[in-house]
Amino acid sequence: MTVIYYLSHPEVTIDPAIPVPGWGLSATGRARVLAVRDAAWLRACRRIVTSAERKAVETAELVAETSAAEIVVRPAMHENDRSATGFLVPAEFEQVASEFFARPEESVRGWERASDAQARIAGELEAVLAGHDPTLPLLLVGHGGVGTLLYCRHAGLAIDRRHDQPRSGSVFALDARSLAPLFTWRPMEEVERVLGPC
Repeated sequence: MTVIYYLSHPEVTIDPAIPVPGWGLSATGRARVLAVRDAAWLRACRRIVTSAERKAVETAELVAETSAAEIVVRPAMHENDRSATGFLVPAEFEQVASEFFARPEESVRGWERASDAQARIAGELEAVLAGHDPTLPLLLVGHGGVGTLLYCRHAGLAIDRRHDQPRSGSVFALDARSLAPLFTWRPMEEVERVLGPC
């Protein structure tokens, strides 16, 4: 069995003066990646496909430092487009994010619709797999929101925030041939216990 792992970037440095796609990893986020990047499941993934957002690229680069994996950047793997509101304080962000998941066919405060974001990220996965050897494990590095939408699509679940990641820096896995989920979101520190080496 060959595995596709989807890893959401871990903790970031929040800076309201910088557009969200330009935020980088915080010291905590970097430390978490450094602590797991030698795990067998990550070292086995010789190809990493990442969103172009800085925090995702930094995550991919840290992983690739030890595995020498090829990194492919796909800008359309970005998080749901929230540029209409820009930075929101955490409490307000959580409220709007919940509405985003609860009303997937609507644009909540100008955000990209969840249904559109889901179609976009699913299309990105299809495009990546069209040029990928299905016998090789693959790591996708992205974001919690669109990652959850992708998981819901392949798990046959309606879009619902109940299926969201437990924290940033989490992973779910799909079978590379059937795209059926192998496990749902887990913090990246738990993956080796869940599945073992890929």
